[in-house]
Parts: sequence; C-alpha cells; structure tokens
Amino acid sequence: MSIRGKHFLWLGDFTSEELELILKKAKELKLRYYAGEKIIPLLKGKTLVMIFQKPSTRTRISFEVAMKQLGGFTISLNWYEMQLGRGETVADTARTLSRYVDGIVARVYNHKDLEEMAKHSNVPVINGLSDLFHPVQAISDMFTILEKKGRLQGLKLVFLGDGGNNVAQSLLIASTKLGLNITIASPVKYRPRQEVIKIAEEAAQESGAEIVFEEVPEKAVENADIIYTDVWVSIGQEKEAKERVKDLSKYQVNVSLVKKAKKDVIFMHCLPAHRGQEVTDEVIDGPWSIVWDQAENRLHVQKAILSLLL
Repeated sequence: MSIRGKHFLWLGDFTSEELELILKKAKELKLRYYAGEKIIPLLKGKTLVMIFQKPSTRTRISFEVAMKQLGGFTISLNWYEMQLGRGETVADTARTLSRYVDGIVARVYNHKDLEEMAKHSNVPVINGLSDLFHPVQAISDMFTILEKKGRLQGLKLVFLGDGGNNVAQSLLIASTKLGLNITIASPVKYRPRQEVIKIAEEAAQESGAEIVFEEVPEKAVENADIIYTDVWVSIGQEKEAKERVKDLSKYQVNVSLVKKAKKDVIFMHCLPAHRGQEVTDEVIDGPWSIVWDQAENRLHVQKAILSLLL
C-alpha cells in the first residue's frame, strides 16, 4: 500500500487502511526519535514550501522541524508577500510552485483555494488548516489517543462546543474511519455540515463506529473516554464573538463536567486555548489533560505524512 503523491486535503480521501498506515509510520518514527535518531534522512534533498494566510504556531513549527528532521528543506511564506496577495491566481501559483518544490503546505481561509491548488499542482498539497477541515490535527489526535489508550475501536470521544468547526469535522471523519465512537455536543445550529455527516455515516457503517449528536453536555460526557474541545471563536469569526460565547457557554469543559465522565478520561484541545471560555485552567492544567503530548505528536505524525506522501 502506498499513498505517495496523494494530496492531503481532508481525511475523506483516505481509506481506514491508509490512515492506519500513517499511524504505524508515526509510531515507528517517534520510537526512532526517542532512541536517538533525531535525523532520519528519508527526504534528503526534498523541499517543502509552506504558505500561511492565517497565523500559526504548532502547524508551522512542527512542519518545519519535521521536514528538517527528515533531511529536507522548508520555505515559509505569508500569502500576502507572494504574488497571490497582488492578484495572481491560485492555479498559476500552484503550477509555478510545482516546478520548484516537492510538496506544498497551505493554511487558508477558504477550503476551495486548497482544492484549486491541488487541481493544478503536480506535487502533493497538504491542508495545514482551512475553514472546513484540519486533517493533520485530527490524524495526530488519533495517534495520541491510540498511544494513551492502546486502542481506538470502541472508545467514546466527546467533542463539546462548535461541532461545525474544522477540527470537529475532521475528528468526525477520522473517528468513524477508525472505529472510534464520537459524540458531538453542541447546539443544533453548530453541528457539522450535512455533507460531512453523510460521509461520516458511510464510514461508520464500515467501521462499526457510533455517531451521536447531543445538546446536553452533562449527558454527552457520560462514559466518555476522551473529552475534546476547541475555541468558540475561530480566526475570521470575530464579528460573531458575542453571539458564539453566549450560545456555547454551557459547553465549557470544567472540573464538574469532567467528573461526570469515566474516571480515566483524558482531556484534549488542539490549542491555542482561550482559558476561561471553552476550558478552565483546572482542567487544561489538571491530571486529565494530555494537551502537551497532543501538541508534540503533531511533529511525529507530520513526519509520517511527509515521508509517505513525498
């Protein structure tokens, strides 16, 4: 099995076997890293260009370090310092970059820009985050859960808050592809897009995963193995901030809520966190939290993705 040359725009483009291949590769590379192999030159001489339309900490740094630890090179560019910012089309940019580099990571506002880039690129395009999906985050989260719990099949993951955001939608696809039961706890208007739910339901039929939508957070977290949340106001949604905070306030992850889950529940957040909004300090800094392991694993999983695609 090989995924070499594929674009990585969203997890719906990958079979469960292909996602398991990424997880297996990530485990191998992480073990080798901690055995002392800091540099594994699988991509010696290869170049990755990274384009950022939105701010980034974990995505940018983890991809840069990942590529260098694989023996390759990176070029990081802001969208507006390129000719894209002066009107050059995404298609023309993709055609040009394909002549120079071996892979493209792009972090964009509009997922359609990634689709356009991939359509005209001869090298793999990787979604570093878009308005619809954050696939590198979600597959990394699956790796972290597997690492902490020893399995994915049959576990219960509960996502609280904006169930229609890019992380929640990606977790929905990842979970159902890999047999992890998932509950989205949110108001009805904050549920995932219907087309995403449809794909997840089809995946769940194959994997045996269960999808639940729940409006009551206390009910949602009963018997939860993993509690996950994300910011309520993403970049570009600042005008909706007051309404979103009001709508989602009862979905805050606090100690009282966590204690309604299983005793060995783990807490996850893709970061950055707005402490005091979607999560309290007591939880994110508490014994349930694995957010720093989760952040670290972005490095190892992205090394796996890059080595397999490029």
